[in-house]
Amino acid sequence: MLGALGSHPVMAELMRAPRVIPWRNWSGAQSCLPEARLAPRDLDELAGVVAKAAGKVRPVGSAHSFSALVPTDGTLLSLSNFTGLLGHDPNTLQAEFGAGTPMSRMGPALKDVGQALTNMADIDYQTLAGAIATSTHGTGKHFQSYSGCVTGVQLVTARGEVLDCDSTRNSEVFKAARVSLGALGVVTKVRMQNRQAYRLREHQWIAKTEELLEDVEKNARENQHWEMLVVTHSDYALSMTLNETVDPATPPISAEEEGGNEFVNLIEKFDKYVSDFPGARRMLLNNMRHIASFDDRVGDSFDIYANVRTVRFNEMEYSVPAEHGPACLREIIKLIADKDLRTWFPIEYRYVKADDIALSMFEGRDSCSISVHQHYQMDHHNFFAAIEPIFWKYEGRPHWGKLHTLNARNLQALYPRWQEFRQVRQQLDPGGKFLNAHLSSILGVS
Repeated sequence: MLGALGSHPVMAELMRAPRVIPWRNWSGAQSCLPEARLAPRDLDELAGVVAKAAGKVRPVGSAHSFSALVPTDGTLLSLSNFTGLLGHDPNTLQAEFGAGTPMSRMGPALKDVGQALTNMADIDYQTLAGAIATSTHGTGKHFQSYSGCVTGVQLVTARGEVLDCDSTRNSEVFKAARVSLGALGVVTKVRMQNRQAYRLREHQWIAKTEELLEDVEKNARENQHWEMLVVTHSDYALSMTLNETVDPATPPISAEEEGGNEFVNLIEKFDKYVSDFPGARRMLLNNMRHIASFDDRVGDSFDIYANVRTVRFNEMEYSVPAEHGPACLREIIKLIADKDLRTWFPIEYRYVKADDIALSMFEGRDSCSISVHQHYQMDHHNFFAAIEPIFWKYEGRPHWGKLHTLNARNLQALYPRWQEFRQVRQQLDPGGKFLNAHLSSILGVS
């Protein structure tokens, strides 16, 4: 029977048709059905694919962005063959990686040559190109985002031209390409400014949120890296510090214990069983401090920065001027309590140093980044819609990889060097080959 079907002209044509494979991001909130999903083997093949593509082209990494940066009905271009440490300089402590290298693989490779990233985010699932495209960051008032550490990139333009860019070669393109949203072309190599390899000590404790806010300046000043996870519908938060140390490494711990995962799982259970009883919920959450305990961890920097995330979620993050961080957070906490908004994920509160990159959320100002989350099976639209105006009140800039509702009209007022980026993008991709619907909206390109 199968043989007979295969001989039928229509069925034979269908069997010869290219296989269409759907794409979905990590949280499941974004998806698309691209005409093609390609993973070029080398630079020449990649340049040829881009130059010949008749429709839209979007580069894709680990699919960890929550915003609609990737979806297209054209070509999805994976850089899975552009990975690994390509070279390093022991004198300048710079190293070059394939742009598709997962951040999780960079730490061990750098350690082998005596180097380490100056800072890291608390998730290392992203690819290097995706992390710098969205100005992904860690925490620490003296540390910039990943993009601030970029010293060179290689870029394939819409015409298939290969550009090597740094402060002396194609310098205007380089300035824009450090945070590009994938709108300038396909980044194939990235050179990073690093430092010597080092170890970190992680220390965690639970304290009242208001007390931590009153001590914000002290906590941020006295620790290389400080952040807190505010437990919604309670009076408490989990405070975390990371500081350099020469102490020996501690034994590995389970994934459930990393980065407060056990803490988060306990909160989820409270939401499941007592969310209909606000008073009891607050009492139980406040008393978690009596049962939660955290041992210090010491290890290689890349092992301590990054945590395993065992629970999927959707996320909205804005960066506000650093001095407005406490006031902005207090308003968000009050709104959630007053409206009894349904959420249980902690609110993440961090600091990032200013940089000079046109589309970086931290351009020209030291910032406080505040992230709100919602479990991937719970409706995030109404929850985020209630909170987002608070970020606008404090001149917040949305994280490019997180959910937000702003478009070019709103965004250009937040970025003094907005037109610089638009001009470079227009020069490199006048036909909009790298623009999907989301990018067209946020960049104001018809």
